[in-house]
Amino acid sequence: MGNQSVYAFQDAYAPDHPRIGEAMISLTPEMQDSISNARASGNPCIVATAARDGTPDMGYIGTMMALSDSTLAYKNRENNATLVSPEENPKVIVIYRNAATGVGWKFRCTAVEYEEGPYFDAVNSRLSPTGGDTAHTGTVVVLEIDQVLTLFGEVLQERTSGRRW
Repeated sequence: MGNQSVYAFQDAYAPDHPRIGEAMISLTPEMQDSISNARASGNPCIVATAARDGTPDMGYIGTMMALSDSTLAYKNRENNATLVSPEENPKVIVIYRNAATGVGWKFRCTAVEYEEGPYFDAVNSRLSPTGGDTAHTGTVVVLEIDQVLTLFGEVLQERTSGRRW
């Protein structure tokens, strides 16, 4: 996707979606810490996507992190064709669950993929000290959180009240 702005992406793929940052999603410190340390704790996040024709796909993502209190991000390694590209369908679901503690959430998100720029640099700089990616290859996928739910589907927070998925 390169330098295409988040707003241009939203205008093309989610015109009814409010502008990023306009509504309230605020991950708790527990959510942010759990997600950012998911790989180290042995509880990687599961990301689910779907192609335009509805074909589903999902995979474990060990590089998932809370980028802010309303965004998640992960590294999409070069030549990684595990998940549907956000350019094809930007709707993504992320699931975090720690079986030992019983803590977990589901996040409904809108994704944007970056090959360069501030988001790309921020995610790579956070991964490099952990040995997660020192080569800075591939892309970075930023997930603007639209809803935070319990693992049983109860809505805890949402950007737009009553929005249907």
